[in-house]
Amino acid sequence: MNRLNQGNRQWRAGRRSLRFCALAFCLAIGGCGGTKKAPTQPVPLTEPAASAEKPAVREPTLSAIKRRILALANSEWEFFGSQRVIYDGGQESIPHVGYWEDEDDAHIQRVSRYWQAVNKPGLSGLNCSQPWSAAFVSWVMEMAGVPESQFPPASAHWVYLSQIIRKSDGPYASFVPHSIKEYSPRPGDLICASRERYGLPSVTRPLETYMLEDTKLHCDIVVERNGGSVDAIGGNVRNSVSRSTVALNKDGMLVPTRQRPWFLVLENRL
Repeated sequence: MNRLNQGNRQWRAGRRSLRFCALAFCLAIGGCGGTKKAPTQPVPLTEPAASAEKPAVREPTLSAIKRRILALANSEWEFFGSQRVIYDGGQESIPHVGYWEDEDDAHIQRVSRYWQAVNKPGLSGLNCSQPWSAAFVSWVMEMAGVPESQFPPASAHWVYLSQIIRKSDGPYASFVPHSIKEYSPRPGDLICASRERYGLPSVTRPLETYMLEDTKLHCDIVVERNGGSVDAIGGNVRNSVSRSTVALNKDGMLVPTRQRPWFLVLENRL
């Protein structure tokens, strides 16, 4: 997608003040846009704070590597202005808008760092037509110290999922796939949805990898579990690194929606 010309930039700058109310209907998932803002400085890697909106569910003590994954994901989210997305009852809302992938040079180059993790250094936040959510997840795992043998970096989610699933029955598997009907996601896990028009069928283990080949997917990293929802951070979510709140059913399981047809939870056993 070509970068918006100067005239469109000026028009969008006037429109930006209206995005708070209409963003859920007006934003294009992969498009560029946004008015220039002063770049946010990178924040120190700290432990993710519990949400003030809902009491966090008490979880077993996380391993050091899981803490690094969560801290990195939260740090990148804060760097991108802490954009929030809420999925509940088939509805999507965006109560807080952050910085976009092409907002300014700092954020453009930040996306370039994610692409470098999957050996595509020529791409950046200006390449808005190129989905970068898999590159973001791969970068987080690499920076957290997850071995490539356990989580192979890839520019598409189906690529690393296929490789992980093939090894998931081994005695030392660090990531194990589950149907959304059989496992409730926890911090450090990945939750995955289809971006295909008709989604994917419900699956049980073992998941045949041919079902994933060349499919358009999206995965987020779960960073917090609340009473009736989980918070998950992902890249390329509404043009930014966003923290999404996803409602769970009464049994604590993900429920597919039109916006996010969840079909898989990748359990992190590190």
